[in-house]
Amino acid sequence: MAAVTSTASLCPARMPSASSSRHRRLQAATVCHCRPAPPPPRVLEGMLDRREALLSVVLAAAAPALAPADAPAAEATTAELQEGFTTYEDEANKFSIAVPQGWLVGAGESSGIKSVTAFYPEQAAADSNVSVAITGIGPDFTSLKSFGDVDAFAEGLVNGLDRSWQRPPGLAAKLIDSKAANGLYYVEYTLQNPGERRRHILSAIGMAFNGWYNRLYTVTGQYIDDEESEKFRPQIEKAVRSFRLT
Repeated sequence: MAAVTSTASLCPARMPSASSSRHRRLQAATVCHCRPAPPPPRVLEGMLDRREALLSVVLAAAAPALAPADAPAAEATTAELQEGFTTYEDEANKFSIAVPQGWLVGAGESSGIKSVTAFYPEQAAADSNVSVAITGIGPDFTSLKSFGDVDAFAEGLVNGLDRSWQRPPGLAAKLIDSKAANGLYYVEYTLQNPGERRRHILSAIGMAFNGWYNRLYTVTGQYIDDEESEKFRPQIEKAVRSFRLT
């Protein structure tokens, strides 16, 4: 079984100059290897609003496991932990997370405002996994409290997903628990489409500023509520709880 490896992250490219004063002000900033290039105006204008930010949390839960990455080890470091876990540190995106030893790692395409990294056991990649999705959000979001307190955030998220009241019934979403700790929001809920197995979702949501714009971090652990996938629950819970912004 392959061990957790690292993922590459490329610095955003400098955008061509433009005639407007807004463009010129953005491009006057110094670009260096340790700080991302300022996003072009069309990116700033495309930052997510509150509704879209909540939707990004939902999409993170629905994302499938990604193909294993084949990237240089310089982008991340690992350290052994007790009880069969390894610390995965992403220096480019400023986060760390404990991952079960032997789990695979995959990475989605990365840009200046969005990236996805997923971790999953080789034998159950489609049903059980943990992912970290990063999305750029608008400047009016200064902290998680911009979404309301954790209970309001969780209720808005789950109520926005639930379609069990429709006729015929659609996706059933049920909130199990929500709490705030370690500067993050934690939300636990289930999702079930009619005729399909129920998915158990454990999420941690955080926010950080990268020097140019705020970024929303959505950590999603999921498994199917059945005997085969239930065995991954303790590992997934520990991985989600271990997430930290660095």
